[in-house]
Amino acid sequence: MIDDGPETFTIGQLARRTGLPVRTIRYWSDTGALPPVGRSHGGYRLYDAGCVARLELVRTLRELGLSLDDVRRVLAREVTVAEVAAAHVAALDAQIRALRVSRAVLSTIARRQSDTQETTLMNKLARLSARERKQIIDDFTDEVFAGLGDTNPHFHARVRGVAAELPDDPTPLQVDAWIELAELVEDEAFRALMRRVAETNSASFRERSREPAAYLAFAKKVALLAGGAQERGVAPESPEADALLTELLGAGADRATLLERVGVGPDLRVERYFQLLAVINGYEQPPSAAAAFQWLAAALRAHVGS
Repeated sequence: MIDDGPETFTIGQLARRTGLPVRTIRYWSDTGALPPVGRSHGGYRLYDAGCVARLELVRTLRELGLSLDDVRRVLAREVTVAEVAAAHVAALDAQIRALRVSRAVLSTIARRQSDTQETTLMNKLARLSARERKQIIDDFTDEVFAGLGDTNPHFHARVRGVAAELPDDPTPLQVDAWIELAELVEDEAFRALMRRVAETNSASFRERSREPAAYLAFAKKVALLAGGAQERGVAPESPEADALLTELLGAGADRATLLERVGVGPDLRVERYFQLLAVINGYEQPPSAAAAFQWLAAALRAHVGS
């Protein structure tokens, strides 16, 4: 019991002094975060100036989101404020990322006018952890390249070039892209298509050159010559197309073999895969080459053996 000595305060006086509700101070006192220094003759809990300072610290830590358990650990000097703050920063970062994903998913749902089934799927895919998203892509690429030890490194890098983690502040477009990509790589027909493309690139790469630039050089040449012909309206079966194939491939080229190789390449789903990667990773989308390769395949079919 305290009658003399340093000034003491009842809970009511503390409430008036700090602006905190009486029941909040009483609760913190009951949980041990703010123990009284004694009792009055009437049995009321009493607090001194040190308790006032402690109360202000408790209020600050609670306003910052710390639990009472964490507050008690800080007050008992089991951990420092800095250590607890660092842990809460990490937790808040995770919550902020989750909120940003929620915002992006809701924006996508509103824009797509999604039904309940699509909404559930989008939310599930968007909320996968970074490890789960990476696993989806790893499973896909492992199947695509299984047993192909000598693949075109440029093509190999492009196929695997997906960010395992959505940005901290993903746009609705990036959420859209990730959802579409996840659905695409789970499609068995698309997996089989990409496997054929990988096999074609592997065989072509072994025969042509081990330099990654060779693949790029050929693709650019196709875009320039075949793409230009397609834009000009040159018919694939025309003599002009035959001459262009000779310019592109060289005299005496095995057009039948090349047709077999490029025949699986122009599928728009392959190009869409790379476009989605560009959106997710935030880099410039590659220009469309599908039309050029489709024209090339048509011209080869028309002039095999020429």
